[in-house]
Amino acid sequence: MTATGVGRPRLSTRRRPGATAREEILDAAAELFTTRGFTGTSTRMIADAVGIRQASMYHHFATKDDILATLLLGTVAGPVERAEQIRINCEDPMVRMYALALFDASQLAASRWNLGALYLLPEVSTDRFADFRRLRNELMVRYSSFAVDALRANGGSDCGPGTPELPFRLVEAMIGARSDAISPRAFALTPHTIAAAALRTLGWSGPTEPIAHSAVVLLDQLAESCPQPGP
Repeated sequence: MTATGVGRPRLSTRRRPGATAREEILDAAAELFTTRGFTGTSTRMIADAVGIRQASMYHHFATKDDILATLLLGTVAGPVERAEQIRINCEDPMVRMYALALFDASQLAASRWNLGALYLLPEVSTDRFADFRRLRNELMVRYSSFAVDALRANGGSDCGPGTPELPFRLVEAMIGARSDAISPRAFALTPHTIAAAALRTLGWSGPTEPIAHSAVVLLDQLAESCPQPGP
């Protein structure tokens, strides 16, 4: 056995990615929640997947709900923060919209487990997950604000009602693409495809490559100056 901390012996060698036991627990829970379901996963199963005692897991998370809440918040906290940084550092409405969609779709695509698939869990509608729903709604509002600015810049008079909501919905299509993939990482939909489609829904008819380039440069600059925190 190896130690996870003073008085908390590990039952086996390290099995999961992560610099800390907390990160390992989150990774194991993410895998189990997305493959076996939330109700089909017990805290003992999570502890066994990490290779620690169940009592040791409670040192980091009091309940299974706490683990799910942490995972869900992690999917929206970064995009909300990055949206504000994009707003402050970029005045071009097309680049703003593309950059936010690209960042958000990229993190949904690159995450080790398809956590967005947990959004529809019935448990997520309870009061315990109100913070997640509030933050996700804040992200939707930021998307809509960027979309309205882009529509105005494009003169999008031909776009129908509800159009400002489309970029957010397009980005979350990445969740379904991952769920439908025959094998992990086999989905063909890319973040750039989604970001370009978001512009098209807002009336942009010109080339997207220059916008994409500017968005990537912006996101790289923001990543260097404002790195995203870990879970």
